[in-house]
Amino acid sequence: MLDNLHLTKQLGHESRDALLAGDLRKFAELMHVHWEHKKKRSPGMSSGFIDKMYDLARAHGALGGKLIGAGGGGFLMLYTEDKTRLRSAMRGAGLREVRLQFDFSGTSVLAHS
Repeated sequence: MLDNLHLTKQLGHESRDALLAGDLRKFAELMHVHWEHKKKRSPGMSSGFIDKMYDLARAHGALGGKLIGAGGGGFLMLYTEDKTRLRSAMRGAGLREVRLQFDFSGTSVLAHS
């Protein structure tokens, strides 16, 4: 277990470096490695449905991805260079897309009154 967590930390550093270098292919590969190791930490980390959707995504151009979120829900975050193919496959499986973009402005404080 501890070795798995050390690997997760190392993957975090490598992911940061890949993003800073603009190497999104490497980032995608690291997400895939992280997801595979994360599932080994706990059998409840994934489900048959999630695994099936992830395998579908990989078969339709996803270079990497992982489940993010908590509390019985979350998102399957994927990276592809063929968005049309991946979107079509995932929509065909009944999944809804939530688009993601990077924010380069840093931390922001939001106040809600």
